[in-house]
Amino acid sequence: MTGFPDIKKISYEGPQSDNPLAFRWYNPDEVVEGQTMKDLLRFTVCYWHSFRGAGSDPFGGATMQRPWDDGSESVDNACKRASVAFEFFEKLGVPYYAFHDRDIAPEGATLSESNANLDQVADVFEAEQKRTGVKLLWGTANMFSNPRFMHGAATTCNADVFAYAAAQVKKALEVTHRLGGENYVFWGGREGYQNLYNTDMKRELDHLAKFFHMAVDYAKEIGFKGQFLIEPKPKEPTKHQYDSDAAACINFLRAYDLMDHFKLNIETNHATLAGHTMMHELEYAGMQDALGSIDANTGDLLLGWDTDQFPTDYYLTTQIMLVILKYGLAPGGVNFDAKLRRESFEPIDLFHAHIGGMDTFAKGLKIAALIRADKALDRFVADRYSSFDSGIGEKIEKGTVNFKDLETYMLDKGEAAANSSGRQEMLENVINRYLDRV
Repeated sequence: MTGFPDIKKISYEGPQSDNPLAFRWYNPDEVVEGQTMKDLLRFTVCYWHSFRGAGSDPFGGATMQRPWDDGSESVDNACKRASVAFEFFEKLGVPYYAFHDRDIAPEGATLSESNANLDQVADVFEAEQKRTGVKLLWGTANMFSNPRFMHGAATTCNADVFAYAAAQVKKALEVTHRLGGENYVFWGGREGYQNLYNTDMKRELDHLAKFFHMAVDYAKEIGFKGQFLIEPKPKEPTKHQYDSDAAACINFLRAYDLMDHFKLNIETNHATLAGHTMMHELEYAGMQDALGSIDANTGDLLLGWDTDQFPTDYYLTTQIMLVILKYGLAPGGVNFDAKLRRESFEPIDLFHAHIGGMDTFAKGLKIAALIRADKALDRFVADRYSSFDSGIGEKIEKGTVNFKDLETYMLDKGEAAANSSGRQEMLENVINRYLDRV
């Protein structure tokens, strides 16, 4: 079955094009900083929002028109949906997709039935990957939707639920490995607490660390060499999630001797919910050698929750690409963990949304590359910290002075050298000028 019979493969037509079903900025073969856009951006479609999102919200039911989907939770329907999804990936021209286990295959009445369903649908995914060349960026297990996970999965107070979660991840890892997944993601949607009155936080975090070590051990056992990723998010659905932001995740990984095995999958909307910018979260992860991948979306500034909208802001994508070009992203990618508005209910809207997001990132990439080529920010930052390049500043950085030495230095000098302006407004104007150049 074809899901998009009237849509041809999306092509690059350039900035002057007014064709809504063509790329204006994303030219997959264009080389930027020595890599093609395709290889550098590694665009990825998320299966859950794009092919399982129905448009429902707390105030209303499903709105999405999906003629290929009969609405059932049958394996046959899941297989049919998978074929349509790969048609979409192929026509959009993305190299990757990502999934949760329960998104691609229905959950059965027992664990063994769920595993059998997943294997059957994975057969279709494997065949479609071979047919299209589209690859799996990452897989993961949905350990937040089923009521059994109401108290968490790896951080639950119920040992049987912990065991079930371990079995579910074991299977998801096997399927991800079978399909050539380059990463495996953990999103701790229920790994946190609602109330500390009934929570042993240390015990829960200890259990979470044991769970991750078990995953690492099993990956080695089956030969999975992909990158493990943790996706930070501070809240929603729980009051506080243990993977609240990049700093919290990295602190956890260091405390439990997991830094060698995990990096972070950073999402824009999660960063803002944590009170940070996306650029901050990326920079913090990057400078700790923990930047692994990103979920590409944005939130609504007027809504304080995870709206998962497609990105359209060139400032945002320029900031993101400045950091990605600095630290690199592979084997991660730019995954569109974003969903259509429930009012955008026709199948063609999936193309409009992804084309816009891909173009916005491609233009942000081009702007960031120009800024880096001209060293427009590098020169200013280097000069701003130049007092640490020689003299007392160099000694501070090398660790050859102590408090007494610094006191003697200042008693002799009398007063600190004058500060220089941070020039924030000037630098913001500089960025604006580069936006005009692309």
